[in-house]
Amino acid sequence: MEEIRPRPSAFDIFLAFTHISLAGFGGVHFWARYVLVDRRRWLSDREYVELLAMGQLLPGPNVLNLGLMVGYRFAGVPGALACIAGFMGWPFAIVIGIAVLYARVEHLPLVQHALSGMSAAAVGLLIANGIKMASVLPRRWRPWLFAVLAFAGAGVLRWPLIGVLGILAPLGVAVAWWEKR
Repeated sequence: MEEIRPRPSAFDIFLAFTHISLAGFGGVHFWARYVLVDRRRWLSDREYVELLAMGQLLPGPNVLNLGLMVGYRFAGVPGALACIAGFMGWPFAIVIGIAVLYARVEHLPLVQHALSGMSAAAVGLLIANGIKMASVLPRRWRPWLFAVLAFAGAGVLRWPLIGVLGILAPLGVAVAWWEKR
């Protein structure tokens, strides 16, 4: 039996994406999944992964694309506009304020150490979110092989990411096509 989920208004969507963008310093994937799937239960794990995958195919920020689809699904054009306002409005104002402040204190060692710590926390959240997202996908070894090859090429060997993807993407499509034959 399918679970009955709440139908959010445009204002609810605005508040959710304001929360996601303000909480997601350094990366919003973790917070988007937490708010949309775990907390508000607007999407299932599977729906989240599918919408995020579609958002990655579109130009622009992945989570913003996901948010536009969620906003439009639940509240039409006003929902999509509410997503944009919530996702980008307050963070835009905050970043401008931070830039003005940073210009005055960038030379302080305390500021440099704080930024290093925030970077480490963001990496941890990204890895945790990737593991949660991968847990709902079918178990196959080939996608992991391509992920390891991409990491080795771009992360370890320091090859340009566009070149690594330019080689691995067509190869991945060819392997998937060959398996379907």
